[in-house]
Amino acid sequence: MTSESTSPLDFRSDTVTRPDEDMRSAMARADVGDNVLDADPTVRELEERAARTLGKPAALWTPSGTMANLIALSLHLRRGDRFLAPRDAHVLVNELGSAAWLAGGMPDPLDHDAGPGRPTPETVRAAAGDGNGFYLALRTTLLSLENTHNASGGAVVPPDEHARLVAAAQDAGLRVHLDGARLWNAATALGVPPAALTVGVDTVSACFSKGLGAPVGSVVAGDPEFVDEARRMRHMLGGGVRQGGVLAAAGLIALDRVADLAADHEKARTLAAGLRELGWDVVEPQTNIVLAERADLATTLASLDALGIRVLPMAGKVRFVLHRDLSAADVEEALRRLRTGDG
Repeated sequence: MTSESTSPLDFRSDTVTRPDEDMRSAMARADVGDNVLDADPTVRELEERAARTLGKPAALWTPSGTMANLIALSLHLRRGDRFLAPRDAHVLVNELGSAAWLAGGMPDPLDHDAGPGRPTPETVRAAAGDGNGFYLALRTTLLSLENTHNASGGAVVPPDEHARLVAAAQDAGLRVHLDGARLWNAATALGVPPAALTVGVDTVSACFSKGLGAPVGSVVAGDPEFVDEARRMRHMLGGGVRQGGVLAAAGLIALDRVADLAADHEKARTLAAGLRELGWDVVEPQTNIVLAERADLATTLASLDALGIRVLPMAGKVRFVLHRDLSAADVEEALRRLRTGDG
């Protein structure tokens, strides 16, 4: 067996993608300045382009998606405010409690009664009306959405459902934040511009380091007043990167590659079909994430590891994430290893 066939296949996340030579070259050539003192020109270019792409007046570069979400929640919430989010949303289960610890919000999960990752507008309205009596002293002020929904297998919220959820929140007097870490995947899967999926939200975050090859970086976008406050909050959280243009250059290349995500979606469908042929209980992927239910999750994870197939658990299932650093041949190799038990 060749060394290539025995090498590990990394399906853990699309965050494992690495900058290629074109991206590294752009980073090396980036025009830079002190982004804290007088703004970095390449960071400014990325922020302006990201804002246009997301359909918002202004945007702010951040080192991570968690920081982008935390900034938005911190500015939308007052200490003790209750906020709503779909069950298993990233802001609820994958950001180490920062929404409560640092933003001061009291999270309340919403059931996915409209489909994977999607509450109904009726559920939003009902939840927004709970606990607002003066005698409970509990304010509900924010709905935080996620598109795609990671723990639901990269499930997509289409524009019409998004609009109804935003309208329900606004009718209840709530602000709306959209965690769009993989919004690029949602837009690609639906064949719409990313801005079609941000209509009506007060703020939106998006990542450049998930599937697009950038080594680091996200943005949070909204109106200019929000971004002014967000810039201050970013510095408070230690995100005042100096010559950030080196990193922003990678984000600009990443934005050029959003259309490439369609290939990852196709690879996910191929993997799902192959797993299904092997008897696995697989959720049909909408984007680049494949979730598979197994009777013994721990044993399955150990078996995959022994075959050199690197994965992570998610929501009690095995999660495979397809990305640009896994080829179609890698997907076939993973299925071959599973068929033969030979890593």
